[in-house]
Amino acid sequence: MDARQLEYFLAIVDHGGFGRAAERLLIAQPSLSQAIAQLERDLGVQLFHRTGRGAVLSDAGRELIGPARQVIRDLSTARAAMESLKGLRRGRVELVTMPSPGIEPLGTLSRMFSERHPGVTLSAEAAFTPDEVAQKVISGASELGLVGSAGWSPHPGVDVLPLEEQEFVLVGAGAGPFPHGDPVAPEALVDARMIVSPRGSLMRQIVDDMLAAGIALHIVAEVAHRTSILPLVLRDIGLAVLPAAWAPLARSAGARVVPLDLPARLHIALVSRAAPLSPAAAAFLATARDYTPPAHAAAEGEQRS
Repeated sequence: MDARQLEYFLAIVDHGGFGRAAERLLIAQPSLSQAIAQLERDLGVQLFHRTGRGAVLSDAGRELIGPARQVIRDLSTARAAMESLKGLRRGRVELVTMPSPGIEPLGTLSRMFSERHPGVTLSAEAAFTPDEVAQKVISGASELGLVGSAGWSPHPGVDVLPLEEQEFVLVGAGAGPFPHGDPVAPEALVDARMIVSPRGSLMRQIVDDMLAAGIALHIVAEVAHRTSILPLVLRDIGLAVLPAAWAPLARSAGARVVPLDLPARLHIALVSRAAPLSPAAAAFLATARDYTPPAHAAAEGEQRS
């Protein structure tokens, strides 16, 4: 068994089959099949059940995923450590982020990091819940993760660096109807048309809590992809409750943004695996420790220095 075989195995898992994995690895499919067959002989177990339409992971294959990722991660860390002796001039930071932290603070952190380490690549994958982020970090699929939640629940094997708390804002079309108030009280949203995300997000929970309190809102659109919410707002389909990190982008696009009079806050944190990090990931974590939260919801010219 060698690292190349494990990389091939994980490619099949991650890309959903031998054919797609071979395309991604830029090798012939028969060569890939031979490498996996040799790995199975070395281990003495069958990793995939071959079917007429492809291959399905066996129980042994599922058990191998975590250890295989750890081996590949440790080898990558070892190579990167050797490179670090020459200075952090190249490398790759593998990070997973939820949608709102993927707007901010990821934007600012990326700028800060690239200024310090211009030769290092940042790879950011998507996740939609704190538990999903934690599992990707624990499994070794990513070294770092950005989460946004009402509060972080500890996970064994995961370290947490709190970054900021974001208030929530109400966003509407620049020329459309908009409730009075600055901040806007929940009661001012009676009869408002709302664009929401599916249940499970804190911003959806805020709208559901208003409904439960007897405030007659009208949900006119439920959007799974949160990047679609702002375009719908700008089309004057309805209003939206968003974390304050969206405020600068919304204003620059011509939307109206006002804070909501709510106690709810989105807690943003950078999580990392407790095991030793690669030099690139450790450098990103060091950058995050220098992050100073801006006043996201403040209008232009009102930002703190």
